[in-house]
Amino acid sequence: MGITNDTGVSLQAGGQSPLAQGHPQILHPARQPLVDADGLLHGFELIAREPSRVGETALDDEGERKPHAEADAAAAQTLAMLGASGVRAALGAHRGYLNVNRALLLSDAFARISPDRFFLELPPDIEADTELVARLVSLHAKRHRFVLDHVTQPTATFAKLLPYAYAIKVEVDRTDPELLAKLSGALKSAGKILIALGVESQETFERAKAAHFDLFQGYFFARGHKQATRRASAPRQALLNLLRLLTADPTVTQLEAELKLNPVLVMHLMRLANSGEASIGRKVETLRDAITATGTNRIARWTQLLLYADGRKVRLEDDPLVQMAATRARFMEMSVARLAKADRKVVDGAFLTGVFSLVDAVFGGSLEETLEALTLSSHIRAAILHRTGTLGTLLDAIEAFERADWAALDRTSAALAPLSSSELAELATAAAAWASSADQSEEHAGLDHFED
Repeated sequence: MGITNDTGVSLQAGGQSPLAQGHPQILHPARQPLVDADGLLHGFELIAREPSRVGETALDDEGERKPHAEADAAAAQTLAMLGASGVRAALGAHRGYLNVNRALLLSDAFARISPDRFFLELPPDIEADTELVARLVSLHAKRHRFVLDHVTQPTATFAKLLPYAYAIKVEVDRTDPELLAKLSGALKSAGKILIALGVESQETFERAKAAHFDLFQGYFFARGHKQATRRASAPRQALLNLLRLLTADPTVTQLEAELKLNPVLVMHLMRLANSGEASIGRKVETLRDAITATGTNRIARWTQLLLYADGRKVRLEDDPLVQMAATRARFMEMSVARLAKADRKVVDGAFLTGVFSLVDAVFGGSLEETLEALTLSSHIRAAILHRTGTLGTLLDAIEAFERADWAALDRTSAALAPLSSSELAELATAAAAWASSADQSEEHAGLDHFED
């Protein structure tokens, strides 16, 4: 009887996790967000880095190639990736979209991947012969669901696999507009979920929405655009004022006076002070006690993340912009702490750099103007705008990981010794796991979203 470990990989009773099976290299995958038409997180695609292949051809005692060697290797690599520390936690409560190939699909070990955690993406060049189709039918009966990936036009392979597909990923910007409309109509009539791939701008998002797509993969929500100014409402201005005060090392009396001007912030601070680690062992009933119990450092971090809140009362882990900002901030502080003996000021500066690297998406103006208004330290502004210093290089590293640009990650790691690119990827995964669990974490208890 099978059990499922916390990676979402099913293990046979008495069996070992892929980590215990001697896989030579654990490679942490990048995660790229999929959102729905309301801009809320629906899932993440896990994009794996191809491992180095040394002596990959397995031979039997007679010197012949082992018939299942390729499938076994593909399965071992994928299971090791899914078993790597923090990978499942980085998905939070969301499904993962997992790229698979023919060798992996035909592997016996493939059945150990939980159908409840992952959708399986089929590449457009996969060989759709009788053997593969039979395998898809068998896996579908076990509740696995398939996604046709990188579609730009119907092909013979597309037609063969369409009956077994739960969803279709279409490259909207590479598909003829007239064909896009026809594809959308036909696929929606067939009951398929439509996913727009490569949505990097508000314009592409709106075009895909008009074509009745259901989900959207890309980073349009993190780009500064006119629609983003809806986030810069009155509560966010109050948060900005509070942040400016916090940078000046305020007294409790000064903080109390500023917070009293903002009843919504007082409400959230009282919740924060009465939860988790901030609790002082009794119910906090006054604002002054709440400030003392929480501490200015935690208040500052709480305020920085609330700045990105959508304004609708949704969970942190369902807000893609909060997720991205929190992941960057956590990655920055963990990485800088590994690079040198960093004191609290340096670590806080790294966290701040990660948080405000996306601030133009909140207010819609230029990044330079917005950073100037925040009165950030000059080295933090320079790191964000010009990628100078260690903080700027770390920002380049997390952006490369977000894009699954492994060559760029390698280049940045060369300037971040002793951190290797694999260690940077591991830190990014740990940061994503931290961000995904923010709603349940004691450290973030009270970080509720608020209504404008």
